[in-house]
Amino acid sequence: MHAARGRLAGRGGVGVACLRVAVINGCRAVHRRRQAAARRHDSGGQAAPGDGGQASAEQVVLRAERHREVAAALARLPRRRREVLVLRYYLELSEAEIAATLNISPGTVKSSAARGLAALAKALGEE
Repeated sequence: MHAARGRLAGRGGVGVACLRVAVINGCRAVHRRRQAAARRHDSGGQAAPGDGGQASAEQVVLRAERHREVAAALARLPRRRREVLVLRYYLELSEAEIAATLNISPGTVKSSAARGLAALAKALGEE
């Protein structure tokens, strides 16, 4: 939408409507992914079996702290690597979709993702 803003500006509000629909669909997709992730992670850090599906306060705090650490490490990455990782793992786009979105080759997507993951692992002290 940003790249086509000049073409959409003179179309009587069509650009704004398209943008609105894109944002709403993106928000819905994120919400669906979060719900699916919560269902997938019902063990291993969420709730213990038989406790009614509630995570303990300690688990919630530890998970939030881990998210902050990952977000901070991600923010320190170069822009291209950060964009590729967010599009790949947060928005769950394919390599081809990422390449088209960022106007780069699929090979650049692969190498940026690999280097970005390696840098994140190093920053977070993982192998």
